[in-house]
Amino acid sequence: MTYSHPNSMSGHVAIVTGAAQGVGKGVAAALLERGASVLLTDIQDEKLADTTGELKALGPAESLVADLRDPESGQRIAAAAVDAFGAVHGLVNNAIATNEPKSFVNITLEDFALGHDVGPRATFLLMQAVHPLMVKAGGGSIVNLGSGTGTGGEPKWGGYATAKEGIRGLSKVAALEWGRDNIRVNVICPFAESDGVKFWKSFAPKEYEKAVGRVPMKRIGDVHTDVGALVAFLLGSDATFITGQTIHVDGGIGSFR
Repeated sequence: MTYSHPNSMSGHVAIVTGAAQGVGKGVAAALLERGASVLLTDIQDEKLADTTGELKALGPAESLVADLRDPESGQRIAAAAVDAFGAVHGLVNNAIATNEPKSFVNITLEDFALGHDVGPRATFLLMQAVHPLMVKAGGGSIVNLGSGTGTGGEPKWGGYATAKEGIRGLSKVAALEWGRDNIRVNVICPFAESDGVKFWKSFAPKEYEKAVGRVPMKRIGDVHTDVGALVAFLLGSDATFITGQTIHVDGGIGSFR
């Protein structure tokens, strides 16, 4: 069974970071098939070009290669969306980077900085960059990617968990401050077949199978039909009174958090 809301995002312009693969690609596909115009951005130039070319079949998609470790990238991404489509109504901060898994005592300052710079710092700067554009458009919606690794904790992922919880914290503050501007900010924590999860599965297959076994629905999520569909709902006009929330799209494994 599938759920789709055709044209629910017609006229919407959205930015998706980390869009070359995995969750970002799935989200971009879901937005495009519902009528949105999407700027895909990623540091992986060849993979981003391939993904954008593939997704153009679904709707108006443009791309921008950007390194989110660059503090100027947020303004550049926002400007590119306006140049391409004339406005910004939605932002999906999906990109993250990590050198983990590592035991807590072996996490270096460089490891910590990587996760922070691509995660909460880039999220913060992109949100600042799109705020005036969303105000000009009469409002907007932001979906930031958290993680059950942060909300519940996970051994050997200390830096990653810290970055993801930092994103949740700044999302709550922005939701409280920007509600008056008709800008909604929510967080999702997916457990889906992303490239990161595939990597985890490759080096820790037993732990992966145990995790899937703990999911009440006994499967792992799909980046397009499960995660992408939720993001499309949160960015669209059917979720106009939902803000400041953390939603676990994980088949129930994070229901206690």
